Amino acid sequence: MHLVDITMFYAAEGGGVSTYLNAKSHWLAEHGLMRHTILSPNVDDGGDIPSLVRVPGVPLPGINGYRMPVSVAALARRLKASEPDLIEVGDAGHSAWAALRLRERHGVPAIAFYHSDLPRLVENRFGQAARQATCKYLAHLYREFDLVLAPSRLMVGQLEAMGVKGALHQPLGIASDVFRPDRRDPGLRAELGIAPDARLLVYAGRFTPEKKLPLLIEAVRKLGAPYHLLMVGGGEEPPRGERISVLPFQRDQRDLARLLASCDLLVHPGDCETFGLIVLEAMACGLPVVATSGGGVAELVDERSGILAQPNCADSLAGAIEAIYERDMAALGEHARHKTREYFDWNQIFPQILRRYHSLLGAGQAAQPALERICVTD
Repeated sequence: MHLVDITMFYAAEGGGVSTYLNAKSHWLAEHGLMRHTILSPNVDDGGDIPSLVRVPGVPLPGINGYRMPVSVAALARRLKASEPDLIEVGDAGHSAWAALRLRERHGVPAIAFYHSDLPRLVENRFGQAARQATCKYLAHLYREFDLVLAPSRLMVGQLEAMGVKGALHQPLGIASDVFRPDRRDPGLRAELGIAPDARLLVYAGRFTPEKKLPLLIEAVRKLGAPYHLLMVGGGEEPPRGERISVLPFQRDQRDLARLLASCDLLVHPGDCETFGLIVLEAMACGLPVVATSGGGVAELVDERSGILAQPNCADSLAGAIEAIYERDMAALGEHARHKTREYFDWNQIFPQILRRYHSLLGAGQAAQPALERICVTD
């Protein structure tokens, strides 16, 4: 059986979609379950992920350096040449229409994974009318797929409100053997040139407008000493300020885990995340989390693992950061670690996803015996 993932949102410098697809590729190869290919215009062939295949694309200014496939027809030809038995689509552009073309002409089942809150992103840049047009477009598109998945219940509800009925909640996961508390490096504060007793906050992710980083910078300014913020990521130039250190995107997840585990607290100021893998990665490292009540991240953080602040409010964010230090940080971190290992390890998540595949394929063709075994036993 050959599974093909296709998306323009695969990025060399991180992102939840890239992390998900890389982890899937490694996991499927480790278990010997099926052949897997990732098609994207944003990769070089091969590299650390043998399943990566580049398709021709053109740069699109203003969308974080991603490239768009040159045409639906060219992408459909490349997709057909790969001879997939199942296609999973990770964006709502050319990739989606190419997959639907193969579904219509050759009967290849197609799944859409709703990774990005596109209406919110469009509204932030172009206004309410553009949001409404985007919702109509997505409803028209996703109704054509055999199955639509969304990583949070909030996004399932959003799809339902658009008119996309029957979307299923499918959370993503993390590698809890990589992200763990014993990655902590006591020397990080000295490496950053800050005091040993500094209250070290961390943000990790892309430096883009939708992440609401100016709010975080303002919250740190309001808090003052002894708070210090470490920002890890890439993309646009990050906001600068006092008591802020910036490190580049960490390609090796073990290096990212070292940084996360060596801080006190993850702060995530955005309010339009569909899920928030970095939140789980920090929790797996034993960190409490301060996030906002907007977006899918709010479904990951409970009162035993962190605090949710009001969206778009630096005062609320600063207050939540200050308040969490008054609580038992060790107990919060321990619960956060337990929660991620119990419910969000990839070894829990990928069998769930394979059951989705199995259910869809079982209606039209004989499923691979190995796929049947893992869906029954995991």
